[in-house]
Amino acid sequence: MKKKIEKVEDVQLLVRSFYNKVLQDELLSSFFSYVRTDHWEKHLELLDSFWYNVLFYTGGYTGNPLQTHLSMHRFKSLKHEDFDRWLKLFNETVDELFIGKKAELAKQRAVSIATVMRMKILNTGESGSL
Repeated sequence: MKKKIEKVEDVQLLVRSFYNKVLQDELLSSFFSYVRTDHWEKHLELLDSFWYNVLFYTGGYTGNPLQTHLSMHRFKSLKHEDFDRWLKLFNETVDELFIGKKAELAKQRAVSIATVMRMKILNTGESGSL
């Protein structure tokens, strides 16, 4: 049964369910080969913190996801279809598990995040300046 996103455990369920799909996805899984081998649990905890902050404005996340993805792009190029797939899988996961305002907010924020990252990463020059 679907439920509302109300607490950190709900965010953890979202993050883990989504990234289980990503790891099985032919297009996206290779982007996680490094972090998957040595730092997967730490990576998931960072993502939990990020999404909890995005949805509940906790201020508990201090990373720079744009810079992280820009650095990754230099080693393994991201393409438009990667962002499209990421959004499709994320929205599917939210819709499978959750209902309510926070679920809709999660999907809206995912679109915003993917749009900004796509613009900044794919439309920058070779220097990678933001």
